Formats: sequence, structure tokens, C-alpha cells
Amino acid sequence: MKLAVVGGGSTYTPELIEGIARRAQRLPVDELVLLDIDPERLEIVGGLAQRMLERLGWPGRLVLTGDTDAAIDGASFVLIQLRVGGQAARLVDETLPPKFGTIGQETTGAGGFAKALRTVPVVLDLAERTAKRAAAGAWIVDFTNPVGIVSQALLDEGHRAIGLCNVAIGFQRRFAARFGVTPEEVELEHVGLNHLSWARAVRIGGVDRLPELLETEAEQLAEDVGTPVEIVRLTRSIPSYYLKYYYAFDKVLHEQLDGVESRAEQVIDIEGELLDMYRNPNLDEKPKLLERRGGAYYSEAAAQLIASLNDGRGDAQVVDIRNGNGRGERALPDLPDAAVVEVPARITREGAVTLPQAPLDPGMRGLVQAVKAYEELAVAAARTGDRDTALKALLANPLVARWSIAQPLLDALLEANRAHLPRFFPAAAR
Repeated sequence: MKLAVVGGGSTYTPELIEGIARRAQRLPVDELVLLDIDPERLEIVGGLAQRMLERLGWPGRLVLTGDTDAAIDGASFVLIQLRVGGQAARLVDETLPPKFGTIGQETTGAGGFAKALRTVPVVLDLAERTAKRAAAGAWIVDFTNPVGIVSQALLDEGHRAIGLCNVAIGFQRRFAARFGVTPEEVELEHVGLNHLSWARAVRIGGVDRLPELLETEAEQLAEDVGTPVEIVRLTRSIPSYYLKYYYAFDKVLHEQLDGVESRAEQVIDIEGELLDMYRNPNLDEKPKLLERRGGAYYSEAAAQLIASLNDGRGDAQVVDIRNGNGRGERALPDLPDAAVVEVPARITREGAVTLPQAPLDPGMRGLVQAVKAYEELAVAAARTGDRDTALKALLANPLVARWSIAQPLLDALLEANRAHLPRFFPAAAR
């Protein structure tokens, strides 16, 4: 079986390598291809990957290439982890919006919108190539942010794709350690959209332990996700880290305007250190510094999903998939069948079957429906390059939602990303 990783020169890749190698029995990959447009990074990361695989006794063949078609040819799985524009574009996503009075972040709000505009066309092109060149029934697994928007675009176009985030698996591992059980014994009622979700229940042996967690650890949980503890108690849930941009908007914006170092700047420094480490010919395991890069349990989530798609284990995992399960049921009754949501689903060889959940609380429902409307408009804007649709998307986004901000901010975002937006600037692309 062949597995291709698009964006294989990512500093995340050693995480993935370890996850695949440790699941050799469930995931019989005999050819692993790392594809990247940056030959220097590919050589550095690929070198470490080869040394890791040799140490772990992985029996397959590792291939490094910059040829997209060659990478995808005959692949059973295509995992996408690319970043259009690199960390330089991310820095703009995080630092430009605050100048217009709104939060800058790479996956949500105006910054996430800019990333979606850059990313969706590239991923759709990769998906078309996959449909033509990959093995019959090949799966696209998307880990590229904004996952919800990218997955929506892929599924709207009819591609065989599933989106994946590490928020839920991070909660699962945390609560497993807290209660002294295996991660597989923790069942999360994780509902919402990508980077807009809540854990409404933490079941172990069929018993919901969330009330106990809220009673004894509410303050720590709230601190860890950057949300006021009153919100945790009020919603009787654990919000994902990204909800702080909504619940603590003023605080976050104040910090950004106050000159706090952006995450992009931190990551640029960390990546530089990591690549220096990866160059060491004696290094044959992922360095501890990689934990500071973010994406905890990324390899676990990705390898677990691919393994279950391959062997049809039927276990429940939290993924980004269509709300309707094809059986007349919806995971979230508050959204249409075609909407991509982030919820528990049963993973089989045929794909992910969403599991029906209880309706959202009105406070959650209103925010989810508003952000989903924004995501639909963002997909349309990215596909067409239409400025009016892009403006509607920003106006629909709760973190922007004001004409006085949306119009000048859109102009600035488009101009800053001109080199990566040929659909908005067709003359520049020629």
C-alpha cells in the first residue's frame, strides 16, 4: 500500500513517521512518499525520517520527491499537511487583522479566511489529480487548516475526503490519564465545527465524568483553553482552545495590539531550531522540542484514522465530515446534511459514518450556525475569486461582522496575499 504525504517537508512529519511505523500491522504501508516543493527542507526532514524508520525497523520504502503526480500515482491514501505561503503568510494572517480592530489568527477570523483563500484552490487541484492518478477508492485525509473550510470544499466537489484535527484526541488523552484508563475507554461527546467545538460529555464505561471534572477542575480546564471559568460553568462543557477568540475577544485583541509576540514568530524560531536538529546525522528520533511546535497527538490522530479506514475497525473517532450520515440522520440536527461538522463518527472502509448527537444548546447553536454560514461563503469565495462573495464572508464572520472593518480589511488581506491568489488577480497570474 502506498501513502503520500503532501507537505512532507513539514517539521511535523517526524510525528507522522513515528505513528505510521508503530502501526505497521494495522497499516501495511510498503511505500511512503514525502512530497514537498522545498527541496532543502525535504532533504533535511526526509533524512531524519529515514533514520527513524530504520531505528523502528519499518520494512517499507521511503521516497522523497518534488513531483506531485509521481507522489500521488497509485496511492491509497493522500495526506495533506501543506501551508501555502509558509510561515511568512501566517505572520500576515496574525498581524494584519489587529490593525483593523479584529483578532489575527491563522485558522479563524480574518486571518483564517485569508489562509482559506490561499489554500482551497491548491487543495482542490491536488484532489483532482488524486481522483485521476491515485488508486481506486483512494482517501484524502486533510490536516491542512482551516480544516473545516478545506474539508467542506473537498466534499462539495465530491471528493473522497475526511478532515482531521487534534483537539479532540488531545482531550481524550488528557482525560484518560486523569482517570487512569486507556484513551480508547474515553468517549467524548465532542460537537460543533472545526476550531469551534465543545466537549459536552466525557464518558468512561458509559458514565459521564464531566460533572466531576467541572466540580473539581473547572479553573484549571478554563485556564488551559484560555476561556473564563464562568463560561465553562455556564455552558457545562469544555470549549476548545479556539473559542477563546470569541469568548475572550477583547482580552486577546488587547494582547495582540500590545505587541505580544505572535505565534507565527514563535513557530519560525522553533522551526529553525528543529531543522538544525534534524540535520544531525546521529538523530534518529523526534526531538522533545517538537512538542513546542504544536499539534500534539497529530501522529496519533492521523495514523489512527488511516488505519481504521484501511481495516474497517469501526471505532469511533472525531473527524470533520458531512453532517448527514446517508441514513436520514444528522449528527447535529441544527445544521443541514451537507454541512461539514466536527463530531464523533464510526470509521469503516467505506468512510466515516456520523453518529447522531443531541441538539446544541441555543447559545452554542447560534454561534455554530453563524460560523457555518461564514464557512460556506469562504468556500465560494476561494473557489471563484469573487470579491463580493469574499466581502459577504467577512461580514458573516462573528469576529469581523462590521462594514467599517470588513471592507478595508478585505482590500488589505487580498493585496498582502496577491502572490497566492491568482483567482482574485488573474492578470498577475499570467
